[in-house]
Amino acid sequence: MAQKTVAKIMRENGLRSRTVRKYKATTYSNHNYPVQENVLNQAFVAERPNQVYMSDITYIPTDEGWLYLASVEDLCCRKIAGWRAGARMTKELCIGALEQAYERQRPTGPVLHHSDRGSQYASHDYQEKLREYGMVGSMSRKGNCFDNACIESFHSIIKRELVYLEKFKTREQAMKRIFEYIEVWYNRERVHSSLGYLTPVEFERRYYQSLKDAAS
Repeated sequence: MAQKTVAKIMRENGLRSRTVRKYKATTYSNHNYPVQENVLNQAFVAERPNQVYMSDITYIPTDEGWLYLASVEDLCCRKIAGWRAGARMTKELCIGALEQAYERQRPTGPVLHHSDRGSQYASHDYQEKLREYGMVGSMSRKGNCFDNACIESFHSIIKRELVYLEKFKTREQAMKRIFEYIEVWYNRERVHSSLGYLTPVEFERRYYQSLKDAAS
């Protein structure tokens, strides 16, 4: 079918093509901070919640400018344990997401924390926070997006299911919708085939219930 014919049919039916948005880099790895080894090494399997955390930053367009979203994902149950959004892509944004994840989850065992090698995650303040929480750092190889595939997959999902379908006039509006998407929909209502078609919260709940049942 000719391109003009397709365009005519789409106009008549009020349809718009879903375009791929302009890429904006969120990883600045040309810095002098120490870089952690790639301990995870694409072993995207966790036997229990709070065993492996995946962290990354993405960007969301608004009429006011970019809104940056830093997320921390629990690899076992795919739950977004912590997140922060703001107008600047800073280490404080990433630390805020990590602090929220720790305060919510209160992990009792060792946690492997994986991220890219961006300056936010490699910064002394972020690495100090990992040590404070007793977490072991792991970083992707330079230029290898597959090393952080799980959390990047989440950011792709939130863009397909929310960001690309709406136009945000303000950063505040975008943050409100992101809150609703993550806290209400993604963590508590959206089922995952990799979790046996359970939600992240339900998968986590059943894991801890199984431990209680085994101990009783």
